[in-house]
Amino acid sequence: MASVKILGSAYATPNTQHENTHFVLQGSHGNILVDCGANPTVRLEQAGISFDSIEHVIFTHFHPDHVGGAPLMLMSMWLMGRTKPLNIYGLEHCLNNLQQLMGMYSWNMWPKFYEVNWHVVPDGDDQLVYAGEDFHITGWPATHFVPTLALRIRDKSAGRVLAYTCDGSPCESLNRMAVGANTLLHEAAGEGFGHSSALQAGQLAGRVGAEALYLIHYDVHQRDQHFGGSSDRDMIGSARQNFSGRVEIVEDFAEFEI
Repeated sequence: MASVKILGSAYATPNTQHENTHFVLQGSHGNILVDCGANPTVRLEQAGISFDSIEHVIFTHFHPDHVGGAPLMLMSMWLMGRTKPLNIYGLEHCLNNLQQLMGMYSWNMWPKFYEVNWHVVPDGDDQLVYAGEDFHITGWPATHFVPTLALRIRDKSAGRVLAYTCDGSPCESLNRMAVGANTLLHEAAGEGFGHSSALQAGQLAGRVGAEALYLIHYDVHQRDQHFGGSSDRDMIGSARQNFSGRVEIVEDFAEFEI
């Protein structure tokens, strides 16, 4: 059965215990990295995952806490001897900006750089992102400040589905994306345009009948001031107002099955 390994759980401002939100989808035939907070090669090493096992990277949107580590990751993999191709997926807005950013680093001048293949995901409901031996992944629009991908991830071996909302306030496309999902990975940065609260995460989990709700992309500074106390109780209690399944606040390096 496929699993998710969290490399970072914080929203836009990390701290010493929590990096920006990014994670790895672990299958029997390889690993897929979703977003690049901080320096993913370091987080991968800490998680016991070889950087060379990452053959695919999906970027949800072009915000610093989701793409800021990409240039360093690409360079680090090269300097550490990577030779196999790397496939990068994302919306046109994100990939165009990322390629411009890499151009500013003159990466075309880095000798013997490994092949990077860019895969533009069309905007719209249920657009194919990636189809492989372990996973079938489609993209769905999220309501955020820039074009953003939410992801519906099917574990082909077990037939189970993970719905990842990414950054976004509640919208109909997220409702459609999460229908029938076994597991919901949902941001909890707080209610407001472009983001959602734990209460809204629980509402979505309850509507679609998910088995488990994992909260991510939350205010780690507020939480660490009251670790295991009022902040946790507030988030979990809010989510449980409309959802009776399992609710967990994910930590960096947490792992769970889809």
